[in-house]
Amino acid sequence: MLAILLKPRLINAALLLVALCLGACSERPNKPDLLTIQGRTMGTNFLVKIVEDRNVRVQERLAIEQQINRLLEEVNQQMSTYLPDSEISLFNQYRGTDWFQISRDFAIVLQRALEISHLSNGSFDITVGPLVNLWGFGPEKRDEVVPSAAEIEERRPSVGYKKLTVTLFPPAIMKSLPELYCDLSAIAKGFGVDKVSDYLEGLGVKNYMVEIGGEVRVKGKSPTGVWRIGVERPDDPTGLQAVIEISDNAMATSGDYFNYFEKDGVRYSHTIDPITGRPIIHKLASVTIIHPLCTMADGLATAINVMGPDAGYEFALQQNLPVFMIVRDEDGFVEKMTPQFKKYFN
Repeated sequence: MLAILLKPRLINAALLLVALCLGACSERPNKPDLLTIQGRTMGTNFLVKIVEDRNVRVQERLAIEQQINRLLEEVNQQMSTYLPDSEISLFNQYRGTDWFQISRDFAIVLQRALEISHLSNGSFDITVGPLVNLWGFGPEKRDEVVPSAAEIEERRPSVGYKKLTVTLFPPAIMKSLPELYCDLSAIAKGFGVDKVSDYLEGLGVKNYMVEIGGEVRVKGKSPTGVWRIGVERPDDPTGLQAVIEISDNAMATSGDYFNYFEKDGVRYSHTIDPITGRPIIHKLASVTIIHPLCTMADGLATAINVMGPDAGYEFALQQNLPVFMIVRDEDGFVEKMTPQFKKYFN
């Protein structure tokens, strides 16, 4: 959902790139050049950094930049609910219950989304869109009004990932309920990161960083030796809670502090629990996950964010996931991480 996929509801803008040392190249003749490409996509910013070597020269920048933009536009056209003629919008408008032909990339994202839904017992559910829209966090425009219990109950029967079936051969999707509505806001950015990363690896690029709205994937080394990614403080968008060192991995963060509204002293997060139909109310402020695929990191971060600090932590242990949590307490915030995450912690 480019220019859409995450509008203000980008739940993952909790990552900041740090210590990249972009300048002083002329002062360090042995330091490799850094090719930087940036722009707008999915309602947010994207940033690509390529450590120049014999496989990628500055002269190729224009062609690479054009292809990256083309790839992201393609993802947007497939998965944006803000575009009325996107693949996902056409499927949402479709009222049949037989197979609906889609692109292979769209099918891959749907398949991975359903995998996360099954793993998380429904804490992650791409059919939660009707409830997200009801609370005013989707394309369906609505004032900051708390829905009534009756309104929530009216939409809940339209939600349920088990009502969706996907096949890759041929790529197609089928819904058992005509009004079923899909929203990929919590996973499409991660797929965009993977799509660009795979393209760069196809060119032979051995050292790069790709970031879209806070979701990031890196390979090899930065010009200074290691890719260092900052996790934003929930109470200070300009500050860092931690700095993570990663290589050949992806990282995504989901939090409840970026997009919300307040009514009568109550704060309502954009993250909706598919089971209750209401915004999450626990004390988990943000969760960061490391995974080889940014698509999976993106979706899993949302799933754990819905579960909360206790159930989410147990789920992470069961799935052997490197997870870093920032949890609210009476004195501010406390950090909590799985043993698998500690080796990345700086």
